[in-house]
Amino acid sequence: MSNGPTPPSLADIRTAAGRIAHQVRRTPLLAVSPTRHRATVGKLLLKLECLQVTGTFKVRGALNTLATLGEAERKRGLVTASGGNHGVAVAHAGWLAGVPATVYLPTNTPAAKQAKIRHWGGKVVLEGETWDDANAAALAEAARVGLTYIHPFADPLVIAGQGTIGLELHADEPELDTLLVAIGGGGLISGIAIAAKALNPSLRIVGVEPIGAPTLFESVRQGQLVRLDHIDTLAGTLAPKESSALNLEIVQALVDDIVLVSDDDMREAARWLWTELGIAAELSGAAAVAALLNGQVASGPEESVCALVCGAGTDGIGL
Repeated sequence: MSNGPTPPSLADIRTAAGRIAHQVRRTPLLAVSPTRHRATVGKLLLKLECLQVTGTFKVRGALNTLATLGEAERKRGLVTASGGNHGVAVAHAGWLAGVPATVYLPTNTPAAKQAKIRHWGGKVVLEGETWDDANAAALAEAARVGLTYIHPFADPLVIAGQGTIGLELHADEPELDTLLVAIGGGGLISGIAIAAKALNPSLRIVGVEPIGAPTLFESVRQGQLVRLDHIDTLAGTLAPKESSALNLEIVQALVDDIVLVSDDDMREAARWLWTELGIAAELSGAAAVAALLNGQVASGPEESVCALVCGAGTDGIGL
C-alpha cells in the first residue's frame, strides 16, 4: 500500500455518478455485428466515450473534482497539465462553474486540442516536450500564484469520476467477460477497474498502452513505479513518462494484463472504426480496439468483449 491518497471505493464512484449525472452523457454501448470485424470474439461491444461531452471520458473526473471544491478553492482559479483531453475537460468544467482555468500542455500538443481548450475559456501555456514537463510547470505555477491544481490521473476524485463508466457498463452488460481500456497515466482504468471488478469479480480487465510509452506495463513488470527515459508515440494523450503510486497500486490489484500496440495498430483501428462504423476516434481512442484487431487479446467464441473508445478525433484517419 502507498502512503499517499487512498483509492476511491465503489461508494465513492456511485456518489460521483450522482454528482455529475446532469452534466455528462450516458454514452451508448454499441454491439458490432460479427460480419463487420475481424476480432475473434463471440460478442463485440464498444463503449463510445468518444461521444461524451468534450469528446472524451475526461470530463467525468474533472466535473466530479470541481463539484467538491470549496468557494475559496474555486476563486483562486484552476490549473492543470494535460496531453490535451484532460485540459479540455478542466476548461469545460471551469466554464460551467464560471471559474478560470489554465492548462499547461507539451509543445507538440495538436492545435485542435489547444483550440478546444480556448473555446471553453481556458488559458493555454505550452511547456516542454512531454506531459511530465508541462506538469512540473503547472505545479510550480500553482505554488507561485496559489491556483487550485487538478491532477489528470492521480487524484481519487478524478479516478472516481472516470469510474462511473464502470457503473454504466455493468448496468448495460452485467455478464461481460473481458474489458479493454487504454492507459495513459492510469486514471481511467483505475476508476473503471474499481467499479467493474466490485460488481463483477470474474471480469477480465486488460489495459492497452502504446509500444512507445509502456509506462504502467513496465511498472507492473518491475513491481515498482518506473519513469521512462523517453516517449516514442504520436498518441500524446497516452504518453506520460511516469504514472503514480496510487494508479500503480490499483492496477496491480485489479487489472489482469497490459498489452502494447503500435501507432500503426492504432491508426488501422481508427480507420476501421471510421470506415465500418462512422466513428471518428483519435489514435489513443482506438487503442483498445487495436489490441483486439491485431490479436493481442484472445477470447473464446462465446465470450462477451468490450473495448472502450475513449476519445474522439481524426488524427488516426488523416482528415
